[in-house]
Amino acid sequence: MARLSLIALPLLAIAACSTEARLPIDTGFGANPTLPDPKPQTIPTMQVAEGTGWPEGEMPVAADGLEVNAFATGLDHPRWLYVLPNGDVLVAESNAPAKDSGFSITNMVMKNMMEKAGAGVPSADRITLLRDTDGDGVADVQTPFLEDLYSPIGMALVGETFYVANANGIVGFPYSEGETRMEAEGTPLTDLPAGRNHHWTKNIIASEDGTKLYAAVGSNSNIAENGMDEEEGRAAIWEVDVATGQKRLFATGLRNPVGLDWNPETGELWTAVNERDMLGNNLVPDYMTSVQDGAFYGWPWSYYGQNVDERVKPKSPERVAQAVSPDYALGSHTASLGLSFSTGQSLGSTFETGTFIGQHGSWNRKPPSGYKVIFVPFEGGDPSGQPMDVLTGFLVKDKAYGRPVDVKIASDGALLVADDVGNTIWRVTAE
Repeated sequence: MARLSLIALPLLAIAACSTEARLPIDTGFGANPTLPDPKPQTIPTMQVAEGTGWPEGEMPVAADGLEVNAFATGLDHPRWLYVLPNGDVLVAESNAPAKDSGFSITNMVMKNMMEKAGAGVPSADRITLLRDTDGDGVADVQTPFLEDLYSPIGMALVGETFYVANANGIVGFPYSEGETRMEAEGTPLTDLPAGRNHHWTKNIIASEDGTKLYAAVGSNSNIAENGMDEEEGRAAIWEVDVATGQKRLFATGLRNPVGLDWNPETGELWTAVNERDMLGNNLVPDYMTSVQDGAFYGWPWSYYGQNVDERVKPKSPERVAQAVSPDYALGSHTASLGLSFSTGQSLGSTFETGTFIGQHGSWNRKPPSGYKVIFVPFEGGDPSGQPMDVLTGFLVKDKAYGRPVDVKIASDGALLVADDVGNTIWRVTAE
């Protein structure tokens, strides 16, 4: 093990000496982001903040007019949230499934990097229920709701069936309102692409009428370097029929779609997508976009529309010509994961119409980007203007006290934020 670490150290040192970004991070936001010339890397730029957890007495910093408190603490890598109709909050405590990707210098360096960032912990494979019985903004009930899952992320309640998206498929469980623990066995609805699971998270959202689930599945690589056979059914959003389990590809070419929500003004499905690495500090911007039925968004052959990634072989000009440009860039390497539309004026008029985004934070940018929750205002159903910080203070110098992942609106209008390094659910309200 010591010899392997010595092999990795020179690579980490070279990466740490990589050139810093010449453009500010905000040039990579908006409907028309600045896209500099690509600078392909053999050894990636790496500036990894050490995941430490929150020092006693410290917490994130809320924007003016907002305040934050810990809704629940002591969790085990909380990643994703779901709010039940009765106000109970479910949190998926989850991480990548155990796997053996084989030895390579790249895999070893990535493993070391994830451990440093706080992402190397085993998956709890659990969904925990949080309940605030006295309305004081703190969960006084915290109990296991579903256990022995397989790296769960997405959750959706349809009628009396509670669906969970594991890393390898969707399973349904019978649900009764108010119950605090599920004992019944789950019934598989459909499988989802698994295997290597380079991007392991599988998120789901139900259609308004409850007849369909939409499942987000990330790519199995950065730019299909393991071949397109491993990408079958990946980098895509699937539409799943709840009655039969049959599914079809709804949209493709989305490198790693994670957050899903319905635009309340237009009824369109929106997603937050993590784009590719190793093209430089300011390429490629992560983004959010409306998802068009049958659309192709470029991965792996192009990015942000029809900008060709020359690293991808063989080329496919016919596919590039079909690539749809996304709606709004969210900054390069920000790892934008959670996405939720606002639901009114509970947080004040500033945050009445738009989307909240959880930005988990970069590893492939110097200086780092992300590590915060932002809000993008909307007008007429479309993004309008620059993003605003909602919750910051997660990154302090080279330490990550926390890393925001999912964001959800609670039944009382508060914004809930899952922090998988701080092992906390934060609750943001108006002052």
